[in-house]
Amino acid sequence: MAEHPDCTLVRRSYEAFSKGDMDTLASLMTADVVHHVPGISPISGHHKGRDACLQLYRRLFDETAGTLRVDLDSVLGDGRGHVISVHTFRADRGDRGLELREGLFFTIVGGKITDIDECNEDLEAADAFWR
Repeated sequence: MAEHPDCTLVRRSYEAFSKGDMDTLASLMTADVVHHVPGISPISGHHKGRDACLQLYRRLFDETAGTLRVDLDSVLGDGRGHVISVHTFRADRGDRGLELREGLFFTIVGGKITDIDECNEDLEAADAFWR
C-alpha cells in the first residue's frame, strides 16, 4: 500500500530537519508558512513566513549545541491536506535535558506545508527548558 503524498512530504521534512538541511526544508514550505509553538517560553509564538520558521529551527539547533534529536514515531494523513506526526524530542541545553513526546498538525496545500501547529505532552517542562 502506497503512502499518501502528504505523508511522504511530512517524512521528507523530518529527514531534512534532522540533517539540518534548511534548503530542502525551505523547498517543502510555502513562503507564508506559519509554525505555531505553544507555551510562554522565548521560542513560543506564531513564526510567520518561511524565513521566520527556518530562523526558529536554526535557533533550536544552536541553543541545544547540536544535541537536538527528533525520532519520528507516526505519520497519519486524512488525504485532504492534513497530516499529524508524533515524535519524541530529545535535547540538552546547558545543564538541562528534555525528552518528551510531541505532535505536529500540518496543513498542506498544493504539495507544500502551509501551517504547523505544535503540541506536546508537558508544556510546563518545555517552557522551563527553553527559558
